[in-house]
Amino acid sequence: MKWGIFINILWDFDGTLFDTYPSLVEGFVQLSQKELDKNEVLKWLKIDSKTAFKHYGIDENKRDEYQMLYNAYAKMTSKPFEHLEDVLASVDNNVIVTHRDKVSTIALLEKFQLKKYFKEIVSVEEDGFIRKPHISSYESVVEKYNIDLVVGDRDLDLIPARELKIKTVAFQNRNILADYYLDTYADFIPVVLHTISNGAKQ
Repeated sequence: MKWGIFINILWDFDGTLFDTYPSLVEGFVQLSQKELDKNEVLKWLKIDSKTAFKHYGIDENKRDEYQMLYNAYAKMTSKPFEHLEDVLASVDNNVIVTHRDKVSTIALLEKFQLKKYFKEIVSVEEDGFIRKPHISSYESVVEKYNIDLVVGDRDLDLIPARELKIKTVAFQNRNILADYYLDTYADFIPVVLHTISNGAKQ
């Protein structure tokens, strides 16, 4: 109880905790076997991968192949965003809900000594839930932890939170609806946690 109140956060992984978009884009371009504009690919992936698959006419059955490709790139190049560990250490419970498989998620967390900060990792499809923005995976986490905040970089990460009336943080994306907008985690404690803590004490 570091702020005089318990603060529990539900996190997305790709593009929120770790800067994995370069590997996601590389994997997608390789899967397509075409010379795609990487900035354009990123724009579609920022919506969601299902939309990107449809836009570029790639068969959804290739999703497992895509995951293998981007996991390979992510293992080599992905890293956590700056100042993230300060945020993780400052709250009471952190939980991940991700479309990424659990093994690759844990591998990246362990590589950077961050796994110790997370109470639970939910891999949406692996754990039997419907892909976000369906609410089911979030409901499961909320039943176990009194989630105060959801952090994500895409609208599909925040839609279930809004349905559950949980406050939201949009990370490096000002084109989606959220309670707070951050471009760097250096601002998380002074902007978000101080606001939540002060509001709870009033």
